[in-house]
Amino acid sequence: MNEYLKNLDRIEFVVTMNCTGRCKHCSEGEHISASPHIDSDTAVKTVKAVCGLYDIKSLMTFGGEPLLYPETVAAIHRTAFELGIPQCDIITNGYFSKNKDKIKDTALLLRDSRAETVLLSVDAFHQETIPLEPVEFFAHCLRENGIYVEISPAWLVGRNADNPYNAITSELIGKFAAKGFNIGNGNVIFPEGNALKYFGEYFREGEAVSNPYEESPYDLHSLCIGCDGSALNGNIYEKDILQLIEEYSPV
Repeated sequence: MNEYLKNLDRIEFVVTMNCTGRCKHCSEGEHISASPHIDSDTAVKTVKAVCGLYDIKSLMTFGGEPLLYPETVAAIHRTAFELGIPQCDIITNGYFSKNKDKIKDTALLLRDSRAETVLLSVDAFHQETIPLEPVEFFAHCLRENGIYVEISPAWLVGRNADNPYNAITSELIGKFAAKGFNIGNGNVIFPEGNALKYFGEYFREGEAVSNPYEESPYDLHSLCIGCDGSALNGNIYEKDILQLIEEYSPV
């Protein structure tokens, strides 16, 4: 077993970087160029191979907006369920279609794939460009199909920080709380990409801020696979994931 991955217990898929939002807080930037999406069969094969070698405890699919490719998300989560991965999450802004039949069908597809948890991004930043009505409808469809929905907002500076963006976010998530949806802690915006461009005045100039999602390359707990198949300094379309694991070195 590769020493640098001895503690690997999580798999993450960036399904696509295509997105239905144009959020000013996005650490990835403007999303102005077309993005590939991960191939379903290759993703499934990868999950099976990694679970054969490691005790994987959690899996996540996100983007961009992953539910632009619901069949791919469903295939990954169905495989995770079959392999007994105990915690599996989907992060979505909930806006992948305005068509109610399409929204209903997607909720049914996720139910049939045994997806358990959807983290729904609702806040001042998403709702600046994403209409709330289809997001609310999707949340209700998920709940009706037995899928746990947690509202996961983004906070500027901190959850208790006094600024106009957090005030709007509190109002928005209050609407979901009033309808019985659980509100999670969400996350604090990291000063990178659009966030630094549009909200730089909220961050102290010259202050070094560590990325909370960045791991030590010498002790990886998460295997993150990009929408283009990139992983561990290689690519799962070019080499088998077990070969990439064997060959991985942070230097």
